[in-house]
Amino acid sequence: MKPLIILPTEKTPEIRLGDEGPFLIAGRSIPENPEEIYLPVLDWIKAYLHRRKEEPFKLEFRLEYLNSGSTKFILEILRTIRDRMETGWNNVTLRWYFEEEDESIEEMGLYFRDYLKIPLEVIPVYT
Repeated sequence: MKPLIILPTEKTPEIRLGDEGPFLIAGRSIPENPEEIYLPVLDWIKAYLHRRKEEPFKLEFRLEYLNSGSTKFILEILRTIRDRMETGWNNVTLRWYFEEEDESIEEMGLYFRDYLKIPLEVIPVYT
């Protein structure tokens, strides 16, 4: 598959999806039109999950801030992965990193994990 690399800006995250993981979504995510950023990501992940059914899938989130539009797409990405896992595919590692003092990002990761009932590791980063 062709890699999907999106360089970060002041309002959009760095996104690295390629042949090998861990895949990455990192930085600030406050785009005015989140679908422009996240629809290609969602399409890439769906295609990867369809074509590479048995290969390991590792995705890391290292987000500093998300707006509500970005949150909706992150939820959809995680829901897509969960749906694939429900077919018996368990070679998945999902990690949600947060700055040790950032309770809102930590709580968001915990919410996604508990709401979707997925094995999302919520990991503090100590500075």
